[in-house]
Amino acid sequence: MAPIRASEIGTFLFCHRAWWYRLQGIEAGNQAEMAAGIGFHHRHGGKVLTAGILRGVGWMLLLLAMIALAAYLTTRAFP
Repeated sequence: MAPIRASEIGTFLFCHRAWWYRLQGIEAGNQAEMAAGIGFHHRHGGKVLTAGILRGVGWMLLLLAMIALAAYLTTRAFP
């Protein structure tokens, strides 16, 4: 008996007939749309990753600016 994969459960929950077709080895007729969707998700994932990296860089720059300000104010207060 083959293990049940999460994608198989998702297909079954979405559409019982699509799950059955997949078991029979019948390919979906909307291959072009599915390929476009996969491409969209890859591009979106790249944008999400870039946004996360930029957010991290922004926080680091803010922290460095606060440290620089504290150092500047410290040297002005105690010459």
